[in-house]
Amino acid sequence: MKRKFAVYRSETGFYCYEYVDTLEALDKTDFKGIIPEESLPVILDGRGGYYRFNKNDFAFDRIIETDKVPPLAIEEMFFKNHPGFKLGWMSPEGDTYSCSYTNHNKCASMLAAAFFPKARFPETTLERAGWIKIIDSWDGTEQTHGQFVHADNGHITKKQADKLFDLGLYDNDEVRELIEKCESNW
Repeated sequence: MKRKFAVYRSETGFYCYEYVDTLEALDKTDFKGIIPEESLPVILDGRGGYYRFNKNDFAFDRIIETDKVPPLAIEEMFFKNHPGFKLGWMSPEGDTYSCSYTNHNKCASMLAAAFFPKARFPETTLERAGWIKIIDSWDGTEQTHGQFVHADNGHITKKQADKLFDLGLYDNDEVRELIEKCESNW
């Protein structure tokens, strides 16, 4: 059954909230009888809350109607190979999927569902399959944030090394160590 979603844009991709504009649509939610008709349309935040929809929200992009779960393709929700990539996941082939510093797990869940449908532990599955995670290295005391490259198994592919160079991360200490360790296997 199709549902409506409000789609919003961020620097790393698009995100969606369920959009409800009729009392009938509320019948299928926990908000039946709670939200009055005069408060519609609303956005359900997926965490048990809601707020009034504002079409003038600076990040609002569009309304879609779909029966897909998730409502958008992974490449839209977590921009694939985006030129402004800073944080996220990198496949062994060097493809990047952007996410904010708090969305690595959500991104991993969607990547694992797409590439490893039987995975029970998404981040572990990606890491064991040779994916690397680029995370924020801020420790709470530095004046600026940085990027830290994490390869769970201690290995990276030549394509990952090349992409890390393109991203300007070649001089990070952990990247240099990974390259020295792995160069002989390329």
